[in-house]
Amino acid sequence: MTYLLHIDSSSLGTDSVSRQVAESFRDSWRGPVIHRDLGAAPVPHLTAAGIASRSADEAARTPEQAAAAAIQEELIEEFLGASTYLFTVPMYNYSIPSVFKAWLDQIMVVGATMALPDGPPAAGRPALVISARGGGYGPGTPNHGMDHVVPTLETVLAHPQTLGLDVSVLTPELTLAPVVPYMSELIPLHEASLADSHEQARKLAEAFQTAS
Repeated sequence: MTYLLHIDSSSLGTDSVSRQVAESFRDSWRGPVIHRDLGAAPVPHLTAAGIASRSADEAARTPEQAAAAAIQEELIEEFLGASTYLFTVPMYNYSIPSVFKAWLDQIMVVGATMALPDGPPAAGRPALVISARGGGYGPGTPNHGMDHVVPTLETVLAHPQTLGLDVSVLTPELTLAPVVPYMSELIPLHEASLADSHEQARKLAEAFQTAS
């Protein structure tokens, strides 16, 4: 059985704009879903035992290595079992939440999910990244060039030498406009960006299912 793997990494729960846009995708998705909420239940950061377990003979692993390997194997099996991916990765301090980086470090394993002779096993599978951010980072904005979320994830998730996914990205912007007084004049732009993100999320859910 294949399924949508939905990974949330926002710390804000239902107040998260990234999660709200993801719900629009989910509302249009038909089929099984596995949801992992890293904000509520983070996976452990990669440790020395986890790294050593990847090259150690299974029978010779220490108890710490065996425990670390079990976590990696569970997450990798879950990742590889999916046919489609939904990632909510808001911008925190110009980069990705640490809980999402921890998840990536656990699943990105040479010989399992990447760097195989025939390419990564998940290559070409569709994925949507939803990354809300408090400001605007497009060309012509004061923050242009300071987005270290989307470029990073396009490399990590989509490059053929990494996971090779077919990545689409939605970036609902200016989420601070309704709550920061000096940004209030940007509220209409925020509302337009948010509405477009919800619409595109619904369309992409339909498109991903039609293509599968």
